[in-house]
Amino acid sequence: MVADNIEHVISHWVPFLLFSFHTGALADRYECRKLIQISQALYVVASASWGLLFLFDALQMWHAVVILLIHGAAGVLAAPAQQLIIHDIVPREQLPSAIRLTASSRYLSILLGPAIGGGLMLLLGPAWGLLTNALIYLPFTFFLLRVPYTGHASAGGPRREPLRFADVATAYAAARSERRIMTIIVLAGVSSFFVGNAFQAQMPEYAQYLGADETGARYSILLAANAAGAIVGVILLESAAVLQASVRNALVCAALWAAAMGLSPLTASYPAAVALLVAAGVFSIAFTSMAQTIVQLLAPAQLRGRLVGLFNTAMLGLRAGAGLTIGIAGSFIGVRLSLALSALAVLVVAVALFARDSRPAMSRRHYDYG
Repeated sequence: MVADNIEHVISHWVPFLLFSFHTGALADRYECRKLIQISQALYVVASASWGLLFLFDALQMWHAVVILLIHGAAGVLAAPAQQLIIHDIVPREQLPSAIRLTASSRYLSILLGPAIGGGLMLLLGPAWGLLTNALIYLPFTFFLLRVPYTGHASAGGPRREPLRFADVATAYAAARSERRIMTIIVLAGVSSFFVGNAFQAQMPEYAQYLGADETGARYSILLAANAAGAIVGVILLESAAVLQASVRNALVCAALWAAAMGLSPLTASYPAAVALLVAAGVFSIAFTSMAQTIVQLLAPAQLRGRLVGLFNTAMLGLRAGAGLTIGIAGSFIGVRLSLALSALAVLVVAVALFARDSRPAMSRRHYDYG
């Protein structure tokens, strides 16, 4: 994940939108560790391609398009396989903690990736820095050769039936039949489409508004605040165990995340902006880890990969839409106002879903999974 974030770009999310369900179906049918190894190989190809094109001064626009597609394909292939294999490694009662720790690795890599990448660039130059970056993927790839987990222990082995179009309808029907899964998928899709991580690309403008030089320490602190908050959130959730994984808790944390994200670009105070971004990171890791936990626990073992793929389409694939809601809209009304309005939309939907979930039902099941 550190190596991934050294070269990460927002357009990387488009393959998640198009192919998350299909790679979830692959995770149902094949050994997850092998799918992850293929993903790692694709990451190496992408990173090495950048490095070689820089080395020979041959980079063209179409090269970048192809490399970004390879990079996105690597991510979308690994995501459901990584989530399924966790079920083999830990018992069910420890799954929420395992998912939180796995999710936190992404935020930790956001903190470490740019720092390590910048060091490689300064020490070795862009070309050799990126070629060295490709080597970072190799230890995990070789480690998987010795891992005994396949991601299918709870399902009795992979199901090798051919992928059919009807699988989409089957997975969607399963999600609709379980109200909690559907609520989580809607929440994930709305949060990703309207906000996602597109605000990171606009951080230089936020920093300038707050009087921070985008090459200085104040800018670096602002950029890392959200990731640092996520790490703090993981520590709090793991040490205090104050929040159980439930739909209502996920909705509350998503609403608080949206409020913090919406207020952060509106404040004129640098300390307040940092504090709001840290708070946003705390609530982000809380609601996303809860969402992943709920989907994975409630999904039938034989459909888990496909339902995880459906969730990833919403949670990761729709992040491509944030380029419209924050990026393009921001060119007309300003990126600060576009982020605030986008976060407000998430807040409204989260509150509406909470109100809907709070209505008395004829049959109410307990929502806690901790």
